Amino acid sequence: MPNISSVSEFLLLAFADTRELQLLHFALFLGIYLAALLGNGLILSAVACHHRLHTPMYFFLLNLALLDLGCISTTLPKAMANALWDTRAISYPGCAAQVFFIVFFFDAEFFLITVMAYDRYVAICKPLHYGSLLGSRACAQMAAAAWGSGFLYTILHTATTFSLPLCRGNAVDQFFCEIPQILKLSCSNTYLREVRALVFSVFLAFGCFVFIVVSYMQIFRAVLRMPSEQGRHKAFSTCLPHLAVVALFVSTAMFAYLKPPSISSPSLDLVVALLYSVLPPALNPLIYSMRNQELKNAVRKLFPYILLKHP
Repeated sequence: MPNISSVSEFLLLAFADTRELQLLHFALFLGIYLAALLGNGLILSAVACHHRLHTPMYFFLLNLALLDLGCISTTLPKAMANALWDTRAISYPGCAAQVFFIVFFFDAEFFLITVMAYDRYVAICKPLHYGSLLGSRACAQMAAAAWGSGFLYTILHTATTFSLPLCRGNAVDQFFCEIPQILKLSCSNTYLREVRALVFSVFLAFGCFVFIVVSYMQIFRAVLRMPSEQGRHKAFSTCLPHLAVVALFVSTAMFAYLKPPSISSPSLDLVVALLYSVLPPALNPLIYSMRNQELKNAVRKLFPYILLKHP
């Protein structure tokens, strides 16, 4: 019976059998990746370069852009390289690194989104206490807690997953190394430890999601009491897309990690993985800046600065 030490590489899911479709998938992923790099890069630059954006909301948005860049850079480059060079292989250390960074960036991002919901709740529902509750030190501590929590969960899940013996081949039915897909290759009953850890993590994530929903419900109640119809429309048009992205991220991630094996299929797993690992990092820059005139103005001011620096 082969164990984990006998596995030197894994085989990722192939998107297509024909060369033309492989190149099409490469071009599609490249476009998505470049859009995510551009959008998140512009947010990082705008927040860093404009002192008017040095506020708690934009500080958290800068952290979110960093995590989004990390998320999408962990999954898409390897998938693009495999499609371009017509291969499926990923080394064992490469697979372990993918799992480590995916879990780290996703968990940290979700904790950060929870903090961002709290920031918006205090800003709208308790504006007089905003300065005392969300000072620079408190913001740094909350952001550090989000990153630190993600790191601790990553150590737990990665160490547990890659300590399992494997005896069901090395084919991963996903375009990146994903914990549920690796657990399918395990032949040991000890995989139940990782399953229990995943269930605990998912329920913790669900608790964070409930906190986010409750926070936004309080925000909507406060918004409905606003005398200005324009103010209500602006608040709703800003908050609802945020909530929709969070709901998509949480629901698809929970489905990917908790779905029973009886309803699992490569095509379904692929769609769900794309929805929670690729779509949010690409859409977040658009969603969080779409109705934010201050951020859009800061991004516009970047272009003359860039042109002057690079004649």
